[in-house]
Amino acid sequence: MRISVVGAGSFGTALAKLIAENGHDVLIWSHSKDTADAIREHRENTIYLKGIALPKNIAVATDFDAALRHAELIISATPTQAIREVYGSDERAAAIDVPIVVASKGIEKRTHLLVCDLFKQLFGEKKKQNLFFLSGPSFAREMALKMPTAITIAGYDSARLPEIQKVFHNEYFRAYATPDVVGVELGGALKNVMAIATGIADGLRFGSNTRSAIITRGLAEIVRLGEKLGAKPMTFMGLAGMGDLVLTCTGDLSRNRTVGIKLGQGMSLAQIQSEMRMVAEGVPTTESAHELAQKLGVEMPITEAVFQVLYKEKPALDAIRELMGRSIKFE
Repeated sequence: MRISVVGAGSFGTALAKLIAENGHDVLIWSHSKDTADAIREHRENTIYLKGIALPKNIAVATDFDAALRHAELIISATPTQAIREVYGSDERAAAIDVPIVVASKGIEKRTHLLVCDLFKQLFGEKKKQNLFFLSGPSFAREMALKMPTAITIAGYDSARLPEIQKVFHNEYFRAYATPDVVGVELGGALKNVMAIATGIADGLRFGSNTRSAIITRGLAEIVRLGEKLGAKPMTFMGLAGMGDLVLTCTGDLSRNRTVGIKLGQGMSLAQIQSEMRMVAEGVPTTESAHELAQKLGVEMPITEAVFQVLYKEKPALDAIRELMGRSIKFE
């Protein structure tokens, strides 16, 4: 199958490598000429996935129309806040009529749209049967090194999920399926917020007790918001929920946890972002999730605390103390 991967970051590159090794004809689209040139010249993404050789059946282009012409299936791996720019201009969405597997995780700023709702808005309800969403515990580098990984793919058309699973599934990458699109998308978005929270605690040199409490109570927040939006609570017990949450909150490769650690150590958000080349999706997602929770009347104290640290310059230690000082209640 001819597959175009839209987005040449670490995760898009790792997915391109995976499906190329599964025998597909792959084209990576990059908005950056430097990244595209690096892949062509070195057969590796020296900017975002250094040290990982890429198969010969991967091509690269900066021409979006060329990527569309190539594609029998699209894998979309752009940052969430760039989706509208990538697909919403030049009537691109209207020209696309092939399955799209979306690997972005987040909530759009201002509109508070989940990625699934953003794609439905851009492509229209009539094309939602073409939309699938990949999420779960999957660090790009570990995937690229062929370490065993399991993820979940959600879609509006359950009958087509098996054919999408087969594109990715192999001896080191196991793809499960679910019809709960909202649950998969919300779990993938909010785990980044909780990863910043656990990072803050780690940066303050708190221990495993603190980290465990944040992960557990963070999951409770995710479930509360998920139920309000129509997700199935059991989805959050699976790979796209608890699985991704634990990975992102504890793994050393987690960009969002790294942001939190540096916040806990006293760095400002501006300083942290100036040092990072890759996007930490949890930063804009925190603002969106905070506003969405307020709009829907859902209590999310950990999300609120992270928001205060990121956007109101509240000292990290004060935010933790306020969380611990809340009134007692039943679990």
